[in-house]
Amino acid sequence: MDKILIVNTQKKDLENIFLLFNQAMKMQGKNAYKVWHSIDKIKLEEDIENKLQYKVVKDNKILCVFSIQNQDPFIWNERDQNDAIYLHRIVVNPDFKGQKSFGIVLEWAKQFAQKNKVKFVRMDTWADNLKLIEHIMKLLVFDLSKTKKQRMRVNCQFKTEI
Repeated sequence: MDKILIVNTQKKDLENIFLLFNQAMKMQGKNAYKVWHSIDKIKLEEDIENKLQYKVVKDNKILCVFSIQNQDPFIWNERDQNDAIYLHRIVVNPDFKGQKSFGIVLEWAKQFAQKNKVKFVRMDTWADNLKLIEHIMKLLVFDLSKTKKQRMRVNCQFKTEI
């Protein structure tokens, strides 16, 4: 069995990444979750170019992809004080559902934050996706920040202190 690696995605991964996003959007819609209506391909390409997009790989297969940001004032407003990394666009390959890819990402993010001397790992999700919220809360001790209405979407914000 190969070791699990977290490495930057590359342009050659784009086709697989778009496939994963499309699969996730179909699953979200089928399960009546709020869905991404589209994926910002330009933003993903910028994330890859700027080495802000990662993949979790095992046995040469992509288990999961995600992006990080160093700032997210749109969601976190005044709490964005350059003291956190922000996880975004996390997509688990449905072929590897149940293999704790999301937990691997969160542990990696904590180590990344510690190495880069920031205090928090933050993320947000739709507030009405209770199954995902419960899953996040089971994996790590997160402080659930206030939910709020912002630009016609309700989001649920999480942070964990490093």
